Amino acid sequence: MPPLNLGDEMPNMTVVTNEGTIKMHDFLADSWAILFSHPRDYTPVCTTELGRACTLAPEFAKRKVKMIALSCDDADSHNGWIKDVQSHANHKGDFPYQIIADESREVAKKLGMIDPDESAAAGMPLTCRAVMIFGPDKRLKLSMLYPATTGRNFTEILRVIDSLQLTATKKVATPVDWTVGSKCMVVPSVKKEEEAGLFPKGVETLDVPSGKGYLRMTPQPE
Repeated sequence: MPPLNLGDEMPNMTVVTNEGTIKMHDFLADSWAILFSHPRDYTPVCTTELGRACTLAPEFAKRKVKMIALSCDDADSHNGWIKDVQSHANHKGDFPYQIIADESREVAKKLGMIDPDESAAAGMPLTCRAVMIFGPDKRLKLSMLYPATTGRNFTEILRVIDSLQLTATKKVATPVDWTVGSKCMVVPSVKKEEEAGLFPKGVETLDVPSGKGYLRMTPQPE
């Protein structure tokens, strides 16, 4: 099975997590969700990443985004390592998301999460630092792949979720370095005569040497 491309549906796989067995479609239901993989438990960069995700869990919940992680370690390893993650992140209470135990690498292979440059002691390939965001239709909306040596920026992940959720329902795109509350860009499919009805706060068309009025800015729609 080829790796998932944007727009592909998450396979309805049965997976084992540190909390038990789940089917992915049941987990996703009709919610936004993020699946993020890491190479190994009990490793330094991974500990900082999952700790940061733990700290930011209320921000994901505020956006109604379910969280689930994955690595090639077994469930017992996950449950032991979680104590280190919480200690490092100074997180109290229950751990806020499940971690898939993908010892066979079958889930990682199906989703395209294998890092060819990283191997376990037994010579088995490890998962890369992948980020996959799924919409309520269970289809892949965004994916990012990082090598084992580079930790992810979860603030950026929240930013792109804000963009995805906004642009899924409004006829706008978000420009470079956009953050919530900043101006957006009107998508090219919107006709000039539609602007007033769609964007009551107004539209500004920026001048460019070509004279083509394709750079149209509008305040972020409500």
